[in-house]
Amino acid sequence: MSIESAVEPAGQRRTAAPLRSAEHHAELAAPARRAYQLIADVTRWPVLFPPCLAARVLESDRDSERIRLWAIVGTDVRSWTSLRLFDEERLRVDFRQETPSPPVDWMSGHWHFEETAAYRSRLTLGHEWSVSGSPGEERRIAEALERNSRAEIEAVAQWAERPYKIDELVFSVSDETVINSSPQQVYDFLYRADLWPERVAHVAGLDLEETGDAEADGALVQTLDMKTRTDDGSVHATQSVRLCFPDERIAYKQTTVPRGLRGHSGEWVITPVADGTRVTAHHQVALDPAAVEVVFGPGTTLAEARQRAGALLSGNSMRTLESCRRNTEGTSAVAGGGAR
Repeated sequence: MSIESAVEPAGQRRTAAPLRSAEHHAELAAPARRAYQLIADVTRWPVLFPPCLAARVLESDRDSERIRLWAIVGTDVRSWTSLRLFDEERLRVDFRQETPSPPVDWMSGHWHFEETAAYRSRLTLGHEWSVSGSPGEERRIAEALERNSRAEIEAVAQWAERPYKIDELVFSVSDETVINSSPQQVYDFLYRADLWPERVAHVAGLDLEETGDAEADGALVQTLDMKTRTDDGSVHATQSVRLCFPDERIAYKQTTVPRGLRGHSGEWVITPVADGTRVTAHHQVALDPAAVEVVFGPGTTLAEARQRAGALLSGNSMRTLESCRRNTEGTSAVAGGGAR
């Protein structure tokens, strides 16, 4: 079965639970195509949409794709695989969850953007779903869907209505290094962020909580409250949610970001190589255009802000990896402190 045919909701639902539906609408002071492009590129969702923690494209073709999302649903972290079908001419994206997280047993919907006037458009976000569970679970899912739908629509409006191209505000930086240690040692260093205040010079303080969330695609979910020391000696506080996949990668999203940013997500990717472990630090960043000159100085352009923000994030990543090198090279591998 092709991705495109799988998106069409022709298959039978797994239960006879009632099918519910809802539509949310918004009038945008922006062209429909600009708003559509925000939804079409799922890789940017973690820095654009507050509920979305991480997104991966698993496979794609010309008009469809299969993706995995991790998101905050109510107070839980949930993950699911979705199939998406694109109609670029009609500016519509249809989607269906391939494996909904219980108690949801069916979830499908669509995004649709229609031009209404010059620089004016109408957004429609529709959902159809069913829940196998108690009335309390049905109510919880409906309330979470309502919250997330409104948050996503508000984010689309905010980003589409800004007088900037999305590439002027959203950008990525990556760095990598090879550490002469095992993948397990490198992962354990990054995983044990609770020890970073002792190991990483720019980390001034850190509180960590962890849950093993069965609905997060096997990830260990961590919440970090971290205080980071900058080069000028000042300290700023951030909060992050991390998705830890033992010995492979740690994805994260800052849910409270430093001044000057609207969003920041990233990933540590761990790859065995002949002479040790290659670690790649990815960052995806969304600038806050209203705060650029406040944070980086009067007259700072967006291009300069991208360069300076990227350099700061890269610097922190490389300092963390140099600390990892000092703490793991030449030492024996240790058990993962509960990581496995």
